[in-house]
Amino acid sequence: MEVRHELAAYLSRHAAPGSQEGIVDAELISSEAVGNAMRHTRGPVWLTVSWGAEQPVLTVYDLGEGFDPQRLLDPPDPYDDGNDDFAESGRGLLIVRALSPQVRASLRAGAGMVVEVALPVRRRRTVSHDPPRRRTTVLPALDEARPEGGFGKESFLRALVVQLAKAVEEQHGPEAAEAAVAQVGSDVGGRMEEEFRLAGEVVGRLTPEQMGESYVRLKHAIDGEFSVVEAGPNRIVLENRRCPFGESVRRAPALCRMTSSVFGGIAARNSPEGASVVLEERIAVGDPGCRVTVYLGEPPEHVVPFAHRYGGVGERATASR
Repeated sequence: MEVRHELAAYLSRHAAPGSQEGIVDAELISSEAVGNAMRHTRGPVWLTVSWGAEQPVLTVYDLGEGFDPQRLLDPPDPYDDGNDDFAESGRGLLIVRALSPQVRASLRAGAGMVVEVALPVRRRRTVSHDPPRRRTTVLPALDEARPEGGFGKESFLRALVVQLAKAVEEQHGPEAAEAAVAQVGSDVGGRMEEEFRLAGEVVGRLTPEQMGESYVRLKHAIDGEFSVVEAGPNRIVLENRRCPFGESVRRAPALCRMTSSVFGGIAARNSPEGASVVLEERIAVGDPGCRVTVYLGEPPEHVVPFAHRYGGVGERATASR
């Protein structure tokens, strides 16, 4: 029951408007999928949820004896006396099949099953903002960087930023607030990249590893707790357990576009084909942490509706002509 409630809360935070019926179905699917695994294993059962595309995918793992994956395509009749051992699981598989857009199962190499179930909920779509960087004299000078790296912050400035974002959202709407924050992120992110290059004597395009290092460096400088999960040629994945804006960010979720714009701008300036950022999980909307994926070049087609797009070196040069 606790897992169902936690799943429903997570889906509600990121689902498109009008998704309540799908969330209820997703709760039932999770109960049946987990219950079926628990009925056929004496060992542990665990699950994960990933939502990098339009629909979330629930994956259930167990260490039991397993079953023929074909049962997902043709589950046993729960009312057939010849299937007593699978009466309950047959009913559960029928429910999962009826409610889920896609179900897949496979036997684990050692023991047990892996069942992947697409949940009938659609992710809220996003609107991209990719403003050109503005150079102004109010940005911090490079010689103001702290010896340990990055620019510091003051509590009143944090409060000022939060209140400004909140005021713009209240007066002009969330999209206007996100656009304004994205512009600030583009400007400040460029300065942060310059500071990173100066500190590390970096020339030329940043590698994915260097980009990940720069993200962590600049976020740690303002009391974030970002870490790099993955840094490869196609994407950089980061997680965060503490927002630099503290609990105040829950009052102004548009501030998340600061992270998107800073990360995306740095990636785009170092990628001829641009970059895209997906804010998969956010402290600002109630998630326990943040999970951010930066795609280098063209992102996978299934994540495009949920990504913030940032033009590459070539795209920006063409647009400025």
